[in-house]
Amino acid sequence: MDLLTLTGLLIGFGAIFGGYIGEGGSPAWVLWHPFAWIIVLGGSIGCGLIGLPGTHGRHVLKVTPKLFSRPKIDVNGMIDKMVDWAQIARREGLLGLEGVSDTEDNQFAQKGLRMLVDGREPEAIRKILEIELDTTESLDIAASKFYGELGGYAPTIGIIGAVLALIVVMGDLSDPNQVGAGIATAFCATVYALLLANLIFLPWGAKLKIIAEEEAQFRFVIVEGLVLIASGENPRNLEDQLRSYAN
Repeated sequence: MDLLTLTGLLIGFGAIFGGYIGEGGSPAWVLWHPFAWIIVLGGSIGCGLIGLPGTHGRHVLKVTPKLFSRPKIDVNGMIDKMVDWAQIARREGLLGLEGVSDTEDNQFAQKGLRMLVDGREPEAIRKILEIELDTTESLDIAASKFYGELGGYAPTIGIIGAVLALIVVMGDLSDPNQVGAGIATAFCATVYALLLANLIFLPWGAKLKIIAEEEAQFRFVIVEGLVLIASGENPRNLEDQLRSYAN
């Protein structure tokens, strides 16, 4: 579990509803309006899906768990590995990396290692891996934009929900005692929309973008290391160059 995500949600909701309770409000009353939730959440997600290609939709589902369980990115650990690979290649040749490629747990690095063992030219390795890097990064960024767009749609849908509720209230003014409660209920849709936009959708989009950039930088270091190994670079020079990217 990503503690920053959980902590942020607890602090955000705690501060808002703590202040609301302090002013004499009832959190159970303000939260329990299921049809307002349906309008805001369903309407926002529906708007987002309209502009989302099918392949991107599957990718959004794939990357969303990273918000709560971030993948471990150990750049320095990967550099240490690649220095070892360079030393093996220097002693035994590129075929000596065949056993390493079978046991490597990072799929991106494993793909590059197999190309090394197959004797691909350095620039061919770079081209193939950079295409995969760019494609993955573009999909990750698109997923982050999806949540950002939901954060833009939600307040507008909240206003629509509030207006619809007011229409219902104004349609029956026979009981003046119910008008005030009805108007208060109408504004719940706006509250839900602002909460979803500013405490969930927009922060999630920003966080997914940061994760996408970190993972792209990590893959870039892998590409550079593998190309240097394919070029027969000295392990010490390889380490110095890769450490500069890590820093």
